[in-house]
Amino acid sequence: MSHKINIKVGNIELEGILNDTPTAKLIWERLPIESSGNLWGEEIYFSIPVSSELDKTARDTVEVGELGYWPTGKALCIFFGPTPLSEGNEIISADKVNIVGRIIGDISRLKEFEDGDFITLSRGGSSQ
Repeated sequence: MSHKINIKVGNIELEGILNDTPTAKLIWERLPIESSGNLWGEEIYFSIPVSSELDKTARDTVEVGELGYWPTGKALCIFFGPTPLSEGNEIISADKVNIVGRIIGDISRLKEFEDGDFITLSRGGSSQ
């Protein structure tokens, strides 16, 4: 079962879905989470109170809208476009991340995000 989440990034409100993996379940159990975020190209990353190792979903090439957990930094990453390592249309993260979910809908407003903006993740209910 996947879980819907609400994501508030600065003044931007989005919905997301966490997938059915051990790392995503750990994130769900810790919600709500509040943190300040950082930008790395068109990736927002922020510390979360979750500790998990790389799992079978781990990769460093990701898609627009995916949510990744970066074990080394204990951080959640929101990918919305190219990073400094990207080549062509590929989005490449700085390190492998566990894919824990994705954003639902239009994420183009994330381009308005600035370093240090506040981020809140909260439960939005469950879905099948």
